[in-house]
Amino acid sequence: MNLEFTKMNGAGNDFVMIDNRDGSRSLNRDQIAGLCDRHRGIGGDGLIAVESTPELPRMRYYNADGGEAEMCGNGARCFARFAARLTGQEGGTLSFSTQAGMISAELLPDDRVRLRMSEPHSLQLAHSLKVDGADLEVHSLNTGVPHAVVFVSDLEAAPVVAHGRALRHHARFAPAGTNANFAQVLAPSSLAVRTYERGVEDETLACGTGVVASALIHHLLSKAPSPISVKVRGGDALEVGFQLESGHPKAVTLAGPADFVFEGTISI
Repeated sequence: MNLEFTKMNGAGNDFVMIDNRDGSRSLNRDQIAGLCDRHRGIGGDGLIAVESTPELPRMRYYNADGGEAEMCGNGARCFARFAARLTGQEGGTLSFSTQAGMISAELLPDDRVRLRMSEPHSLQLAHSLKVDGADLEVHSLNTGVPHAVVFVSDLEAAPVVAHGRALRHHARFAPAGTNANFAQVLAPSSLAVRTYERGVEDETLACGTGVVASALIHHLLSKAPSPISVKVRGGDALEVGFQLESGHPKAVTLAGPADFVFEGTISI
């Protein structure tokens, strides 16, 4: 089968984009993992398919290991621009469904996208966990997918892969596991974040839902006002916005780049 694809990235988090609105593309887990393989395939942190429903476009997201996940923030921004290109939409807003709920996207004039995220849930603050012999204060929040957040004083020195892998498989987050974020406060409304992603099983250059989780937890701990700027490993800065209702962040948004890289056809 010859498969047409588009390669995109959101702040360095890169994806293989597939138009499957007619439902003719049926890829198994091994095929998806092969397409995401950086040595033998196209390469990507995940694969995203555009599907059709009677009401809304649907985003199907698969991690690089071929397993399906509920949502991806950087991927959702890429999905919005990709779906808009497929339908000829220029600017404005569009809504689409994900396994984490409905997402609304605003197409900004500078090729950036602002997402209205699904409602975060499952907040837990300040639980102490033993990780690789270290006692860590860990916070957790589901922003479409589960995230653990650890604040550190020196992000460059943080053992992101070692501690991230241990947190990802920690019994506290079993059986589904979690993504693991390490955040450093740069200023009252500014963070730097590095993320170990479940399903990629390594550090990535950015993770949108991890950025949102880190920013919201930072607000809850410090009362930092909206918006909060978050610098990711790839060098870009993402912006997390929110409104407060009864002291809790609501109407959460994530704004950042969503770039087309190249298009092609691959035989699978």
